[in-house]
Amino acid sequence: MVKSYLRYEAQSTFGVICSAGGNAVFDHSGRLSITPALDSVVVWDIKKATQVAQWSDSDNTAEVTCIARSANGKDFAVGYADGSIRLFDLQTNTVNVVLNGHRGRVTALQFDATGTVLASGARDTDVVVWDVVGEVGLYRLRGHKDEITGLAFVGSGDARNAGAAGYIVSSSKDTLVKLWDLRAQHCVQTLVTHRSEVWALAVSPDARLLVTATSDADLHVWTIAADRLDSVETQGQDSVEIQAQDSVETPAQDSTGDQTTTPRSWDAITEYGTVRRSGSSRVVDLRFHASGQFLACLGTDRVAEIFRVRTHHEIKKKMERRQRRNREKQKKDGDGSGSDAEPEPVRSITAADELASFQLVRTSAKPVSLDFDPTDSDTAALVRRGSLRILLAQNNNSLHVWSVAVPPPDKTTKQAALPEPSLLNSVEMAGHRTEPRALALSSDNELVASAASKSLRIWNPQTGACVRTLECGTALCVVFLPGDQIVAVGTKEGTLELYDIAAAARVETLDAHDGAVWTIDVHPDRKSVATGGADKAVKFWSLELVAGAGARRRLTLEHVRTLQMADDVLALRFSPDARLVAVALLDATVKVFYADSLKFFLSLYGHKLPVVSLDISSDSTLLVTGSADKSVKLWGLDFGDCHRSLPAHAEPVTTVRFVWGTHYFFSAAKDRMLVQWDADNFQRIQKLGPCHGDVWALAVARHGAFVIASSQDRALRVWAKTEEPLFLEEERERELEEMFDRGLEEAADTNADAADDDEAQRAGKATVETLKAGERIIEALDLADAERAKWADHAAQLRRTPHIVPPQPEANPILAFEKLSPEAYVLRTVERVRAADLDDALLVLSFPRVLSLLEYIDIWARREWNTPLTCRVLFFLLRSHQNQIVATRSMRSRLDSIRRSLRSGVATQRDQIGYNLAALTSLKTEWEAAATADFFDEAAIQNIQDSQLKKRKFVGLKA
Repeated sequence: MVKSYLRYEAQSTFGVICSAGGNAVFDHSGRLSITPALDSVVVWDIKKATQVAQWSDSDNTAEVTCIARSANGKDFAVGYADGSIRLFDLQTNTVNVVLNGHRGRVTALQFDATGTVLASGARDTDVVVWDVVGEVGLYRLRGHKDEITGLAFVGSGDARNAGAAGYIVSSSKDTLVKLWDLRAQHCVQTLVTHRSEVWALAVSPDARLLVTATSDADLHVWTIAADRLDSVETQGQDSVEIQAQDSVETPAQDSTGDQTTTPRSWDAITEYGTVRRSGSSRVVDLRFHASGQFLACLGTDRVAEIFRVRTHHEIKKKMERRQRRNREKQKKDGDGSGSDAEPEPVRSITAADELASFQLVRTSAKPVSLDFDPTDSDTAALVRRGSLRILLAQNNNSLHVWSVAVPPPDKTTKQAALPEPSLLNSVEMAGHRTEPRALALSSDNELVASAASKSLRIWNPQTGACVRTLECGTALCVVFLPGDQIVAVGTKEGTLELYDIAAAARVETLDAHDGAVWTIDVHPDRKSVATGGADKAVKFWSLELVAGAGARRRLTLEHVRTLQMADDVLALRFSPDARLVAVALLDATVKVFYADSLKFFLSLYGHKLPVVSLDISSDSTLLVTGSADKSVKLWGLDFGDCHRSLPAHAEPVTTVRFVWGTHYFFSAAKDRMLVQWDADNFQRIQKLGPCHGDVWALAVARHGAFVIASSQDRALRVWAKTEEPLFLEEERERELEEMFDRGLEEAADTNADAADDDEAQRAGKATVETLKAGERIIEALDLADAERAKWADHAAQLRRTPHIVPPQPEANPILAFEKLSPEAYVLRTVERVRAADLDDALLVLSFPRVLSLLEYIDIWARREWNTPLTCRVLFFLLRSHQNQIVATRSMRSRLDSIRRSLRSGVATQRDQIGYNLAALTSLKTEWEAAATADFFDEAAIQNIQDSQLKKRKFVGLKA
């Protein structure tokens, strides 16, 4: 009989506030923060520091790399490391659209002003423009040679309309900044001034200034001429390169000897100058405030610098002051020398005159991203609040919101005497600042303790809520003491720290070892514990009750005996029957002693590198060891023989744990995977993961109800046992299928890389989903063709023998169940394909099946079934198979029939859309008339009426 197991499924992930791989953004209310959390997105209420929602997709395991906010207030675009893009709805917390077009990590996302067009850039050096409403990719722009770092829309055109003007500015690590014309789908200008990678760019809200940042201490500022954008394609060349210029420029050559040229008349972007930053580190993020008055620059040196954009009036006053000082200085020098000096000509306005450093925000850790509060979008709101709100995400798993005071409109920065930036809100309590290195479960599996450097946290594994947060030393191991009220932590400093969970305080610190305390374990009798450290000693401690604060007695540890070893102790474990204690040493051996007398029993050797973790089965018969040599070995505790050596992982093993009551065990390693094994038949049962960092610790609930692991990405992941049976053969087949699917995607990427090098290309990408969708369309076509052929044979036989009625053919069971005709069945299959995957799914069809699909398109057009989808499929097939269709004479009559049918169908659609638009306009007018009230200033109206009245003239009459 085939042995079956129970499958473990991912249940929850907690402990991550903000992962360092992506950027955090405000929502449109400024109350929530949309932050990346590894492979999901977490929505935080910043003021309450609570999690509001979590966005995730069950089909995705890639890490979030980029987030962009739409102008409609509810849609957010999320880019992932596998090149996919998902659009989430803030109101429903669901994914609406999945877009696949990149073959690398998505690094830049930007919505246009309407929120209907999305531009994305990735590590594959491509810029893809997407139609958010149609859920399809419009085109792919190729020209950069390295990773895209920034995108910005310039102009008010609609990228979906081929006749509308619109532009995109893109920056890349190839040191280039390119201006793309969306109408021509072509690069019209290239800036080559930068000497190193361009890490960020920002365009002012009025599309007048372009700021780029590199690895040096200067910000490069450019001006965008709006009047030249429309003529840049017709008057200029296809790609105009601006030669590199240094600070001092001459007509022939600059200070370095490089030839320079003045900007050409068709250049839409011209150099304005450079602005010196306070720091010299690489720029991480660059962003303009929505009002256009401030520019934020975020560097890797833990400083966010805010620049103020001066108005023209302020610049004029500054230039006048500078000119006055120059005149006074020249006058003074002239009086001293006795000669009349000519006045120095006033130089033109530079970028340093317009952008001035305003405030510095110093962060507690390396920053990752920056975002302004969108509620301060206009000057009135900014003046009313009196400060800027800035969201900063840091790489230590924390979120901070800073308040930066701004001067009132009638005062300068010096006159206002502004205070230093202050921290308004922070989200820190829901995760570790550093990676947790140790885990421990309470005896009832209700609490889990995670220990990291300088912090100890107690969690509820079912809800993911942090129950307690305590400060500790550099933790290396942790364990719950009997009673689950005290937690013992072994530190790198060699101390044992005892913490009371109920009181949330440290109750005692013991000097346990002269070196680091690497391991700790509780004796099965629940009366003592043992610790092992870098001082080559195993120390045994008894649990004692001593008088505490008040009348309460507390638990403490008392050292009773020491077992001296030949090398550093890395791990130890008591056998559940309390008979043996196993100790792993730095010399790659495992020593087994009797627990009562500490007499030597066995020496287990065979690992090439030190054993870092070990565990003993619940029946005390098997010992499992995990080593840095990437292998796991199973030993028998009766004679010390090695049952099997398993090449378990691709990287060093970090921890191994048995499931109580079974011979199943879990192993984790630095290859970011957890693996479940059967120690009886030495078979791998299941792979769990992958995580997004090295797995450091592992804890298994009693009888294997769930498994929890901590990794380098600061996340705690829980896998729960389900009732779904698992068979080893089926699991191996599923793994082979996944490997085959990855091979198909890699082959598709290779074919795409070998394609032509045109600047504008199709935006799609072949994935496993598109291949499966194409196969479903092929199956539907084959089924429908067979059904139509049966009925055609029946009709032909009826014509040949009209006096003999042949029996009707038996209907296909699928069509009979769905109650659909063959034509309707094919249409429904095409409709069920996601809009973003339809083009790539149609590429799977061979040309004979394309001809078959064109027959059904003719039927759909005559019956006016889903005319928009019919037109889209038809146009794509004609573009993709133009040469073959033109060479097929029999297709002429078919195409003529489709053309005639589609004209009437499209006319009907056009009339219907026009009627609906007119009705909506009428409803809008009626609503505005009913909902708008007119207010009049009665006093002013009365004054005007009084002034227009003629005063009466009284005339006195005499008798």
